[in-house]
Amino acid sequence: MNILFLTENFPPEVNASATRVFERACYWVEWGHKVTVITCAPNFPTGQVYEGYHNDWYRTEDMRGIRVVRVKTYIAKNEGVAKRTADFISYMFTAVAAGLFQQRPDVVVATSPQFFAAVGGWMLSGLRRVPFVFELGDLWPASIMAVGAMRKNLFLRWMERLELFLYRRSAAVVALTRSFKEDLVFRAIPADKIAVVINGVDLPRYSPRARDPELANELGIGDRFVVGYIGTHGMAHGLDNVIRAADLLRDDDRVRFLFVGTGAAKEQLQADAQRLRLSNVIFVPTRPKDEMPRYWSLCSMALIHLKDDPVFAGVIPSKMFEAMGMGLPLLIVSPEGEASRIVVGENAGVWVPAARPEVLAETVKMLASSPDRVRELATSSYAASPSYTREKQAQDMLAVLESVIQGHGHEAGSELERMQAAGRRSPAASAD
Repeated sequence: MNILFLTENFPPEVNASATRVFERACYWVEWGHKVTVITCAPNFPTGQVYEGYHNDWYRTEDMRGIRVVRVKTYIAKNEGVAKRTADFISYMFTAVAAGLFQQRPDVVVATSPQFFAAVGGWMLSGLRRVPFVFELGDLWPASIMAVGAMRKNLFLRWMERLELFLYRRSAAVVALTRSFKEDLVFRAIPADKIAVVINGVDLPRYSPRARDPELANELGIGDRFVVGYIGTHGMAHGLDNVIRAADLLRDDDRVRFLFVGTGAAKEQLQADAQRLRLSNVIFVPTRPKDEMPRYWSLCSMALIHLKDDPVFAGVIPSKMFEAMGMGLPLLIVSPEGEASRIVVGENAGVWVPAARPEVLAETVKMLASSPDRVRELATSSYAASPSYTREKQAQDMLAVLESVIQGHGHEAGSELERMQAAGRRSPAASAD
């Protein structure tokens, strides 16, 4: 199979979509498929091109067998609606142009939440006369309103119409959560064409390990109880409530809050921590993906945090699966929904309602005093991780793409459900 994939984020960027697309494509290449990814110069989330890269009109590289095509875009920091929109639209046009010069694919796939990547994928599929698959990583533009970046207006109403148009015109939709599928079905998108392929962890990369003593000493953590948040510090995450919880626990020297990463909200989080003179909060800049296990090893609990909005009840953050692969218990702070049901159902951690910093503080205090309970949760978390692997995700998505290429995209979702129920491995995973 020859797969052409559009995604604005790709390694060496380390956000969720970059990691998901790359790790899954590595399996596809290993199984004998050809994968071309059209992306841009890595710059997320700071808007600064990474060292060793240039914002060129067209540049190619090979990354573990994946053909990576990087195109020129208007680069903007991950904040501010107008500049980010210009960034997104510029990528759409240059990606489509580049796609015209690639070997004709069997299928074009594009992933959101960069919604205009999906628009570009649909355009390119029409120009190349091949089917288009929309991978739905976020309900956009609903998530824009949920984080308060924009209020509903004429532009967003137009975007919602375009969103529904893309769902209808795609050969199949791959939704990362069941809630996303339910939302689309409610809006009259045929259920049979929507396949649910839940996120996962690349288990060969993540496994339990002892706390890194050198790193713990460098950060002044020692043997303290560490609540670690590793990932994008964005508007969707509501991390100001963690700072409030840390303030409530300022006198408990057993506890430290560790933030690793960057994002639109990080500067404000650091300013708040400094203003409150919190010595129990540690900030670390974004680190390369291969260093993440070292930082996960410092965590007593992996913090998964989402803003208090109904839109995020249907989100399953990919970082929770990385933490499970590391054998870490999860502390999920979110609206009650899919992520909380997985964590509680697997006995992999503890759920705290979103926007309740006093409850979060009390829960952390309780867990710091309950080592046996934390060990029990850690054991269950690791035991559940094989159910959420990147390899399984890669197999399931390949099954959807195979259905689409064979002309069965209108029932790709129902076909995948039957295959999953039967416990069968995707035949596409063993293709030559």
